[in-house]
Amino acid sequence: MTTQKEQSNIIIAFLFSLLIPVIGYYYLGALYATIFLIGYLGGFILWISLPSRASWTFLKIPYWLTLFAFLFLHKVEENRMKFFEVVSAKITGGTVPEFSVGLIIGLLVLPIGAWLILPLLLKKKHELGYYAVWTLFASMGISELAHYVFPFMTNEPYGYFPGMLSVVVLAPLAWWGMYRLVKGDHRFGL
Repeated sequence: MTTQKEQSNIIIAFLFSLLIPVIGYYYLGALYATIFLIGYLGGFILWISLPSRASWTFLKIPYWLTLFAFLFLHKVEENRMKFFEVVSAKITGGTVPEFSVGLIIGLLVLPIGAWLILPLLLKKKHELGYYAVWTLFASMGISELAHYVFPFMTNEPYGYFPGMLSVVVLAPLAWWGMYRLVKGDHRFGL
């Protein structure tokens, strides 16, 4: 596959960048949609703006560590500390989102599925793989910093907010991945 950004790939990536926030808005509301938009549209803009030819070999360690930290540290912390309940009670004043097939497909299967297939795409140097890895790193390295903004949105003194502790590990891993995407693996002439 070519490393050039073909118009069809740009359109697919842009539509996917909007799809996840729209689904988030439908099922969770404006706050979550805005956070998703920052990660996905931000990843899209970074993908368009910063060309990367980094090899999968060069990206796989930050990729796997970031994905592991997201799924097994961050999501566990959010679930154990009742992230959605706290946001509903202290920020949005709404109800706790109910899990439904649409929510699971739209906000778990689609994004995590895209992140799980990106190793195959990156091995072939397919541009949609680079787009997907940018969305992963932007979502984990930029959007997840919202956990440090959430306490300002409550009527309480600044303090711990569910998910905040694991972001200390998650965000730097994503930043490392972004650094490697931009730097490229010059040892192999890429």
